[in-house]
Amino acid sequence: MIARVVKALLFDVQGTATDFHSTVCDEARRISAGRHPDTDWPDVVRAWRAGYFTALEEARSRHSGWVPVQSVYRRALDTVLDERGIALSVAERDDLTGAWRRLKPWPDAVPGLTRLKGAYTLATLSNADVSAVIEISKRAGLPWDAVFAAEMAGVFKPEPAIYRMAATYLGLEPAEIMMVASHKYDIRAAAGLGFRTAFVARPLEFGVDGEADVAYSDEFDVNASDFLDLATQLGC
Repeated sequence: MIARVVKALLFDVQGTATDFHSTVCDEARRISAGRHPDTDWPDVVRAWRAGYFTALEEARSRHSGWVPVQSVYRRALDTVLDERGIALSVAERDDLTGAWRRLKPWPDAVPGLTRLKGAYTLATLSNADVSAVIEISKRAGLPWDAVFAAEMAGVFKPEPAIYRMAATYLGLEPAEIMMVASHKYDIRAAAGLGFRTAFVARPLEFGVDGEADVAYSDEFDVNASDFLDLATQLGC
């Protein structure tokens, strides 16, 4: 059985362990303080997230070295706000960018991880900056044993080096590690290197009107509805 072979679980953080969409939407409404009543903040946040991914892909294609993720989010925010004519001050834009460091966990995250922690080593593998992952985790009470992030490898997921870096630090073979994510590109990249995989469906990752890929697939070792379901399937 897979559960007998796997010794550690690596988790994506933004989207898989935490609900970035509702958190950032709530922060946008707080910071804007009702000054933009016609703004569709859920749409803005979705566009912001898409702009972030575009910027990361451009950085990867240029091979231009490490770029702090916080600065990527800030530039993407400026683009989205300026395109929509949403006037926020520099301080307000900085505050809103910081919302990505204050993400709230999905309701199942802490209880699910707590169950898993009894049988497995739990660690993050995130594209967020190390300091951001630490802040998110402390605020949310996420019980990791270790924090790994793209910054430590100098490349972003799905570059192979970040997965290999985590395996090296854990002192385990890829087959002894399971990558857990709601983003299929992430776990597919890990699978290509010999890692076990778990897909966790997050239908509300992009909000009620968002389009999240939640289809289960036999290509993954485990398909789960949340972290509690994952814990059950892994015998915890």
